[in-house]
Amino acid sequence: MKKLVSALAVAATMFGLQAQAQDIAAMSDLEFAHIAYTADNIDIRYAHLALALSKNPDIHEFARTMIRDHEAVNDAALGLLEKLGATAQDNAVSQSLNERADKIIAGFIELDGKAFDMAYAENELAYHQEVNALVEGTMIPNIDNAEVKALFEQGLEIFKAHERHAEMMVKGLKY
Repeated sequence: MKKLVSALAVAATMFGLQAQAQDIAAMSDLEFAHIAYTADNIDIRYAHLALALSKNPDIHEFARTMIRDHEAVNDAALGLLEKLGATAQDNAVSQSLNERADKIIAGFIELDGKAFDMAYAENELAYHQEVNALVEGTMIPNIDNAEVKALFEQGLEIFKAHERHAEMMVKGLKY
């Protein structure tokens, strides 16, 4: 139980992105693209770990959905960047996301069974809530390129569905 609590504590404080929202709002479209690409890759990493550690078919189904959808959005983003002749720009937020993901993954590795399943589900819910809020409230309003903005809006709809799915998964695991 102690391991579960520590993993959840890491997940609950994972980003602090909302505290950085003002600084993020001043970033360029190419920096936004890197943050989004990084966030997608992190969720793909979490999903692969869930497939490896969980025996729960619902967790596996969700994880496969995360891999499929986040890879598809990243592929679309890379295609758009190529079309625009641009490259996403690494930044402190992307780096911070990766550092925190490494800590969360280290906590997940110590868990198994229902403790892992619950920690993964709660992390997915918190992750999607925070990233979706940042994308919707900070990034999209500040994106200059119309095609980039449209891609972010399409991705947000997909990731809001993930958030709802994660919420149902958390509720189901509590019972």
